[in-house]
Amino acid sequence: MIEVHAFETPRAQTEALAQAVGEALAATLAQRARATLAVSGGTSPRPFLQTLSGAALDWPRIDVTLVDDRWVSDTDDASNAKLVRETLLRNAAAHARFAPLVDMRESLDAQIAALNQSPAHPLPDVAVLGMGEDGHTASIFADAPEWDHAIATTERFVGVHPGAAPHARVSLSLGALKRIERLFLLIAGSRKREVLEAAAAAPQKNAISQLANDKGTKLDVYWCAN
Repeated sequence: MIEVHAFETPRAQTEALAQAVGEALAATLAQRARATLAVSGGTSPRPFLQTLSGAALDWPRIDVTLVDDRWVSDTDDASNAKLVRETLLRNAAAHARFAPLVDMRESLDAQIAALNQSPAHPLPDVAVLGMGEDGHTASIFADAPEWDHAIATTERFVGVHPGAAPHARVSLSLGALKRIERLFLLIAGSRKREVLEAAAAAPQKNAISQLANDKGTKLDVYWCAN
């Protein structure tokens, strides 16, 4: 199930999403000792991450991690961990604890196994997703040989080798995404709105459609035309 929140400007979208995510984290902290936030990489989330970094939250009790990341060094410009360190883990949010997904000292398979056993990488309480024009979210790509496993497994993390996109990936599985208490989707532009609406209208072979057509999953969509 999806609920679309539409905004006229990117700034309004960014500020509203930062407020909603902050409220979701505060609600979790009111019930538990710690809260885990998973965020996405790419260019779209950058203003949101920068805005959220200044939120008046109890950041020492918040664990920040990623929805997915590319299998690259954390100094590589393609690294989502690098993006998060440069944008979110500043200002007030510098006091959060960061749990990246990639450890290049391990093989991809070994790292996935370790993540699925790691107490430092529990199921997130709140996650902010992005979406490609092919309907993928996280790194659950329909053209990857791991597609069937990624949408069926009960494990939290999967390794993915996209057919068209560069780099192997570490990603939350579809099952993990469905179990997250608060799921947000940040998108912009008419094309992505069309992709989302088509994905929600009828089941398709893409991750957003799988989420949007799951009756037990609520996806709060923050969309801006620009």
